[in-house]
Amino acid sequence: MKTINVGLIGLGTVGGGVVRILQEHHDDFVRDQDIDLNLVAVASRGSAEAERLGLMDIFSTDGYDVVNHPDVDVVIELVGGVTHARDFVVAALEKGKSVVTANKALIAAYGRELMLLARDRGAEIAFEASVGGGIPIIGPLRHTLAGNRILSVVGIVNGTTNYMLTRMNDDALEYGAALAEAQAKGFAEADPTADVEGHDAAAKIAILATIAFNTDVSIEQVSTEGISSLSPIDLNYAREMGYAIKLLAIAKRTGEGIDIRVHPAMLPLEHPLSSVQGVFNAIYVVGDAVGETMFFGEGAGAGAAASSVLGDLIEVGRHLAYRESITQPIWDTENLPIKPILELETSYYLRLPVPDRSGVLAATAQVFAEQGVSIFSMVQRGAQDGTAELIYVTHAAKESAVRATLEGIEATGLLTGTPVLIRLEGAKS
Repeated sequence: MKTINVGLIGLGTVGGGVVRILQEHHDDFVRDQDIDLNLVAVASRGSAEAERLGLMDIFSTDGYDVVNHPDVDVVIELVGGVTHARDFVVAALEKGKSVVTANKALIAAYGRELMLLARDRGAEIAFEASVGGGIPIIGPLRHTLAGNRILSVVGIVNGTTNYMLTRMNDDALEYGAALAEAQAKGFAEADPTADVEGHDAAAKIAILATIAFNTDVSIEQVSTEGISSLSPIDLNYAREMGYAIKLLAIAKRTGEGIDIRVHPAMLPLEHPLSSVQGVFNAIYVVGDAVGETMFFGEGAGAGAAASSVLGDLIEVGRHLAYRESITQPIWDTENLPIKPILELETSYYLRLPVPDRSGVLAATAQVFAEQGVSIFSMVQRGAQDGTAELIYVTHAAKESAVRATLEGIEATGLLTGTPVLIRLEGAKS
């Protein structure tokens, strides 16, 4: 049996969960994995959690005390953000110490740099918990599915927005009410921008695309839209047409490069992702050999994320204990281009609030015709206070043409409110 000395930076929700699992299952890991995971250094800004967990004898308020501890073999970084976290991770890797992190923002922004540094120093960086919480997805993409040419990765990877859309769909809650409820239940932050505007999901799909397509993809390359423009009306209309609306993180291999984006999308009700409710996450992967697979589970929370951190820690620990050298994979062998969002071709749902008077329908339809966008279906919903709603669903069309159509309709001056555009994924039309 080998002893692996562990240092932990960050004793928040996930950090506390990691310590509890280590304490409760230490003997199980010794018996089943043949390694002794020995926590020798802990750092956090406050000491309250360290006191509750009985760690004051190894506690510090300075993360560098963990990084520089002479006995630490593996550093677990759970600080979050990219500034201090990057400094700690770089310092650890420079010393040849392997790192386990749950930091999606860090990996999305600096993943390749950190992996190259790890390889140069004979160390390893593992980040299963950075995407999907407790859902195993990084490992399967790296190992189990490595025999495949991955064709697509599509996921519901943000529990906050999935919870809100579930409540908007099931109980007709307006966006603001659904957000307030999510915040009250602890599913959304006081500042929910990263979640509701899609930035959290964008970081995660950038990581997954990097691994799936062997191409370095950054968060800045992900076209991103959130859910703040949606209304229960849209979810109701979608359901009537046989669709569910989800905030999807999408990455696909195409002949023109990687199609990567985050936005609300209408999915056929029979699609496996349509049934994912509440705070749960799911990631749907298609490979050329395995076909369709889906990974489902809790996407956040102390237990779920800590579970993934411990899985990485055990794997890294076993590599250190029983291998002479570590090979850190670098996923940049294909270097595929990123397909511009304006080149996307799919079907679209548009809801247009307009005056309830003759000639309006013909005027809007004319703009579709001018841009060469073919209409699959159109429904006009009843007037209220002199306003009607035109619900268009298009045949497959280019994003550039649909945006030009919307701009043309706005230029007519007919809109009485904000239009809503939602892309269809796996469209029936």
